[in-house]
Amino acid sequence: MMTGPGSTPRPKTLPVAVAVLVNGRGEVLLTRRRPEQVQGGLWEFPGGKCEAGEDVDAALRRELREELGLEVEAHEALLSVTHDYPERRVQLHVRRVTAYRGAARPREGQPMRWVAVGELDRYAFPAANEPIVQRVREWVAARGLAPD
Repeated sequence: MMTGPGSTPRPKTLPVAVAVLVNGRGEVLLTRRRPEQVQGGLWEFPGGKCEAGEDVDAALRRELREELGLEVEAHEALLSVTHDYPERRVQLHVRRVTAYRGAARPREGQPMRWVAVGELDRYAFPAANEPIVQRVREWVAARGLAPD
């Protein structure tokens, strides 16, 4: 799609379902992208792109089942982030998973860790994840889940 004479086409927006899982100790679940993936080696909140015709709820449930063996029972919107990378625009639909069945296990060979919110600065994230990191810090602190 062109936006005007001589302008460059806007990249197609890629919708992505992102899960924030927080345990009772105020730790969040992170996974690391495989080296061969775009932005490989960076840490992220689990989730993935919405397939054609798939809404955010269905994508979130599918991705967590495939990646971690979890069955999502309930979630709530946390925030939405639009970010332009050189190769594409992403729309991250971030959901805080409030109930699930199963124990998280990396089913695709990806590294996985429960990380204290105060230690998130030690992990390299894709640029689009920075607002998520900030919101998670605020959410955990507001509920008194983070250690003093």
